[in-house]
Amino acid sequence: MNAFPPSPASWPFAKGHGCENSFLLLPDPDNHLVLRPADVRRLTDLHTGAGADGILRAVRTAADPEAAGMAGEAEWFMDYRNADGSLGAMCGNGIRVFARYLIEAGLTTTGVFTVATRAGLRRVHTDRTGGPISVDMGRPRFPGPDRLTIYADGHRWAATHVDIGNPHAVTFVQHPTDAGALHAAPTAHPANAFPEGFTTEFVTVLGPHHLALRVHERGVGETRACGTGACAAVAAYRLRTRQMRPADYRVDLPGGQLGVTVHASGRITLTGPAHITAHGTLNGLPTPRPASDLKDDRPGRPQAALVPRVGAPLHSLPDSPDRAAPHCLDCVFRFPQSLEA
Repeated sequence: MNAFPPSPASWPFAKGHGCENSFLLLPDPDNHLVLRPADVRRLTDLHTGAGADGILRAVRTAADPEAAGMAGEAEWFMDYRNADGSLGAMCGNGIRVFARYLIEAGLTTTGVFTVATRAGLRRVHTDRTGGPISVDMGRPRFPGPDRLTIYADGHRWAATHVDIGNPHAVTFVQHPTDAGALHAAPTAHPANAFPEGFTTEFVTVLGPHHLALRVHERGVGETRACGTGACAAVAAYRLRTRQMRPADYRVDLPGGQLGVTVHASGRITLTGPAHITAHGTLNGLPTPRPASDLKDDRPGRPQAALVPRVGAPLHSLPDSPDRAAPHCLDCVFRFPQSLEA
């Protein structure tokens, strides 16, 4: 049995995805892990880290001052970080993967439970079969402005600002390829419409209840799927077509298919797959420190039983351009039996 917390040289993690939108999960129940933006960038880098679209830190709600006010209603807080190290309020694919991880790690049971996020409480519905997971995403908001323009790859489109726990700019195109390469983040006019940045959806209508879309995620880049983006796309489509009745929608993304249900109350349920694909150990994270020493991030400590073996090193990028040499980030995956066969 490994000691609590692990040594500064090692930290357990799992990797999972929802429609190929991938995440690293860091178990940190007692909130002792120092997770700096530079660490997030290094860990999520495809070539020098474990590679992912973001990080989900699993911390008990009562242990994190940021989430302690929700402790009476949710045991676990999903501390989501974008790949660039910035904080994320909500992630539709991420919360399903987070729920799957909690269940498989024995930290909660199947059924209905609530997860705390920076966007508030989200109710999760799971079953014993390991099938799709559903999440109550709440009601979308349309903060405006009424005239919003998105620029990408030398083109411009009218867009709708949708907030589903995080900010989205939704625009409609004849074909998903109309958005171009999406190597650079789209920009918006007026510039102050999104003071904290935004995720952009390029939506193609395939039928009355069938959408396809590409997504450029804030703090990440183009991803294979986006759960909140699927919800935002449906909300913008219903606004555009003046739909008021409850309905189910299919949303196709490069990484898979999501279901979006709009209820009579206006609340949205997101349904889709969630898989844990590997477990491993990361080496090279900062030494845990007391909370009084922290500035940008909170600390955490994982379950000892979740610490796997240590493997061969991968080298990380420097924290800054003027750093002479990178330090080591060791990472080894332990794949499920089904993947080893």
